[in-house]
Amino acid sequence: MEILTIENEVYLAQSIASKLSHFGFNCEIVSSTQEALEHDKADIVLLSTSISGQNFYPLIEKFCDSIVILMVPYVNDDTVTRPLQAGASDYIVKPFMIDELVRKIRQHTNFKQLQKEIAFYRDYFCSSLLASSHTITFKISFPFIIKSTSQKAIDMCVAHYAIHKKLPIDFISLYKTKDYHKFLKSTSKQKLTYVIGFETLSKEDKENCIKSLKNTPIIFSCLNSEVGNFPNVYEIETKDVSQGLHEDILSVDDYVKAIILSFEDKYPDTELSKKLGMSRKSLWEKRKKYGITKKK
Repeated sequence: MEILTIENEVYLAQSIASKLSHFGFNCEIVSSTQEALEHDKADIVLLSTSISGQNFYPLIEKFCDSIVILMVPYVNDDTVTRPLQAGASDYIVKPFMIDELVRKIRQHTNFKQLQKEIAFYRDYFCSSLLASSHTITFKISFPFIIKSTSQKAIDMCVAHYAIHKKLPIDFISLYKTKDYHKFLKSTSKQKLTYVIGFETLSKEDKENCIKSLKNTPIIFSCLNSEVGNFPNVYEIETKDVSQGLHEDILSVDDYVKAIILSFEDKYPDTELSKKLGMSRKSLWEKRKKYGITKKK
């Protein structure tokens, strides 16, 4: 990670650069904003606001995509408030401990990474939603169950609903949390909870779960499994896996899981494992991996 330090106190700048280098940063020092403006890019900009007679606002503007941390002798409108309003990321008051500076750098680096990830997933979901025809256009009651052979179709449906209703959303996977009692306590009536893996629960657990979560804003994903006589079930009709490949290419795991769920009642294990090109032991391991309980 490249750090550009703008500081006219040479010994201070060298001390900061030396200490930061021990944390794995590549540091470069300049003594004026004019020199700094000649640099094309930097991941972190450490900008001293105590360099007299220099306008550092063009520097903040140029490095608007970088993390700009102000090094200030005291806090007032000129040293902190206005520079932060102009786009600086944070400030630290001189003299400071290098550990505190590193903490700020890591905090802002992690924050920027999270921003990028959020932007990526938002773009992904928005583009997928535009291509998806699976939407909930009617008023629903909770808890709500969406059933389909396609996990992606359910995901898109829930994402579209949450975005349309402007609801914050929590995600829980029953593939990881086998004991549904653990997540019952964590559900909130203030935001939507999306739970995948409803098909892994036994019939009794499904009934208890639905009863316990009455009027709680929660949506369950159920992959091609019996949901009993529960109210509030919405089934997304999809084509057979072989036909659906033209529209939605499944991962290998999703494909195998869909086949097992779709045909375990139609073929004995010997024939089903043969059709999947695996041994009966491998089929058993797949069921265990996906949390699929063999029906008797």
